[in-house]
Amino acid sequence: MIGSGGYGKVYKGTLDTGHVVAIKRAQQGSLQGAQQFKNEIEFLSRIHHKNVVALVGFCYEQGEQMLVYEYISNGTLRDNLTGEARIKLDWMKRLKIALDSAKGVTYLHELVDPPILHRDIKSSNILLDDHLTAKVADFGLSKLLGDDSNISTQIKGTLGYMDPEYFETRRVTEKSDVYSFGVVLLELVTARSPIKNGKYIVIEVQDAVDKSRHPNGLYTVLDPALGSFQTLGGLTKFVDLALSCVEKLGVDRPKMGEVVREIENIIDLAVLSTGGDSSVTFSSQNTGIVGDLYHPYGDSVSDASSLIVPFETELRR
Repeated sequence: MIGSGGYGKVYKGTLDTGHVVAIKRAQQGSLQGAQQFKNEIEFLSRIHHKNVVALVGFCYEQGEQMLVYEYISNGTLRDNLTGEARIKLDWMKRLKIALDSAKGVTYLHELVDPPILHRDIKSSNILLDDHLTAKVADFGLSKLLGDDSNISTQIKGTLGYMDPEYFETRRVTEKSDVYSFGVVLLELVTARSPIKNGKYIVIEVQDAVDKSRHPNGLYTVLDPALGSFQTLGGLTKFVDLALSCVEKLGVDRPKMGEVVREIENIIDLAVLSTGGDSSVTFSSQNTGIVGDLYHPYGDSVSDASSLIVPFETELRR
């Protein structure tokens, strides 16, 4: 067993082919599990992208509900930021993770037809593989954009990541995902939880920026593991981008495609600040071997079939 949650337990396993996989097994009789099970299959069966976790298969027999995914070796972004995982994330690695995950969400919003709202973007739903390629995971709360069920009297999502406009209007939009992604960007800079000891990461960073537009103002909230802010090329622009994503009104937030382009510009600044010497290679090209279980997909959509997804899940805490 390698993990557990409201859905059930997650196991590491090996197929007859020798491929290592992660198996999410629902708790017996779990209503939440049944709902997430259907959502995961319907969405992950039709979305194929190198920055979205791949569904290998599933089991639905003899009272069992199991989802089989590609095994992602380096765990969640959250675990790596908190030091619970073994990877040390320097500034360039964090920028690459931001770009990868932004591309995954952009794919859902702009390239899938009809577009998909993830609705639960958070650092624990971003997984890192052997090459620290980030992959968006967990589609248990996802919905199709434009679905009538996007208007609801019951708020769903994870506390600390949810769009305040969603609270007020009860309408979830693609800008709700942008807000959640902005919180993830702030986590990448601070390594802090969205809400801890009554403090909200968005307000903490906004206060630090308001006190001084000089990068020194950010030092009070910067993750100490990043070292001196003077070595972090593009830091101020990165924080500005994150704060633009968490604007109170959705209309004031950028689209995910715009977020991708801005992160690419920030990466250029960061590379220049190191004299063009970076240990991280940034590429939008799929480097996997064709037909390989773990990297079989490029950036294109291979299935544009439409779906109706009426299933709901509970608010996660």
